[in-house]
Amino acid sequence: MSDSLLSHRIKNMPVSQTLAMAAKARELKEAGRDIISLSLGEPDFHVPDFIKKAAIQAINDNYNSYSPINGYLDLRQSICKKFKRDNGLIYKPEQIVVSTGAKQALANAALVLLNPGDEVLLPAPYWVSYSAIVTLAEAKYIEIPTTIDTDFKITPKQLEDAITPKTKLIIFNSPNNPSGMVYSEKEYRALAKVLEKYPDIYIISDEIYEYLNFEALSFSFAAIESMYDRTITINGVSKAFAMTGWRMGYIGAPEWIAKACTKIQGQITSGANCISQRATIAALEAPVSSIQYMIDEFNKRRLLILDLLKNIKGFKTTKPLGAFYVLPDVSYYFGKTIKGQKINNAGDFSLLLLEKVNVATVTGEAFGAPNCIRISYSASQENIKEAMRRISELLNS
Repeated sequence: MSDSLLSHRIKNMPVSQTLAMAAKARELKEAGRDIISLSLGEPDFHVPDFIKKAAIQAINDNYNSYSPINGYLDLRQSICKKFKRDNGLIYKPEQIVVSTGAKQALANAALVLLNPGDEVLLPAPYWVSYSAIVTLAEAKYIEIPTTIDTDFKITPKQLEDAITPKTKLIIFNSPNNPSGMVYSEKEYRALAKVLEKYPDIYIISDEIYEYLNFEALSFSFAAIESMYDRTITINGVSKAFAMTGWRMGYIGAPEWIAKACTKIQGQITSGANCISQRATIAALEAPVSSIQYMIDEFNKRRLLILDLLKNIKGFKTTKPLGAFYVLPDVSYYFGKTIKGQKINNAGDFSLLLLEKVNVATVTGEAFGAPNCIRISYSASQENIKEAMRRISELLNS
């Protein structure tokens, strides 16, 4: 069969670079290579026991039937409590939709809001799936570029300059994947002042790394009064609770958007996994202190990797405040030849590290940061030390 029979949607959609690098690293590891993977954003912790017990109880209680499309009512009530407790946001259960991971929640929101030709603003760097989801919705994404010198943040002027009559949506992500930067309340309010002039532009606020914020409290964009009725707040339990494989995300949104997301989800997946939903109630109703040990360990790893990166020639870094990534600028090496390999771009550099020293990272090109590579420090301190030693030995020689 020929690829010509495939739809334009799938042909226009790029492969996820993070998953592609992870797959390549797995193949090499299976072939006997001593690969250290710093490519995936996946915690290396086990799921906390109290969450496991809730899942086991759900199995014993015979939760095995189709769940409501938008999620169990008591889970949606727990999400409302969480939003109020942690974000100062007041939602009704009718404004909550539970999905199979935050990625589905993002796709739902994009598909119900976007029409062909609409424009979506993506402050760069951004998570790789944002652009792919926009493309799937047959809209156009517009990057708002930043650099390491501006701490990977956009300014109100940049936002104003990027807006056109076709702008329908902007996606914010703080703490940010891939840079680890965090917008302050003051910075978000300054951006909101611009958006107040354009009432037909909607906002997706991706807050999946909310609890992994090491130097300040996270601030929700929807907490700005003028933005509440225009913001879809997206969150989930994958990162902070180490529940990546449990596939559980959710939104808080204006009720008409929540109803539309329920409608589209009803035709694609229906309700999310029933056991994961019961476990998520336990996760969200527990105090944040119950996962503080993981947050503290990620902070130790952050400080460790920043200290080690200082000693690697040609790496320019900023200090990430959240998530578990660092995004060094490696453009110093562009145009150079290392160990017989010509480095033309960040993709070449990332492949160099994988092929020469068995360290998997991800090219920043996939995130709208072409001068950078993304390094995840969700690995153990031992693996971080060894990976940085290998990279240093390669480059400093």
